[in-house]
Amino acid sequence: MLKAIASILILFGAINWGLYGLFNFDIVCYIFKSKDSIYARVIYTLIGLSGLYTILYIIF
Repeated sequence: MLKAIASILILFGAINWGLYGLFNFDIVCYIFKSKDSIYARVIYTLIGLSGLYTILYIIF
């Protein structure tokens, strides 16, 4: 279950970076109205932790 959640968050992060790179559009900021919103910061943190979890899962 944790792997599935991490995978979904990583996909969401990848889509967000793709949109930001192509169109300068940050979907997390759009949803939460600010990059400095506590909710946006939580989402960014969860995406980062998902990436770290996946790296550790792949290595070990």
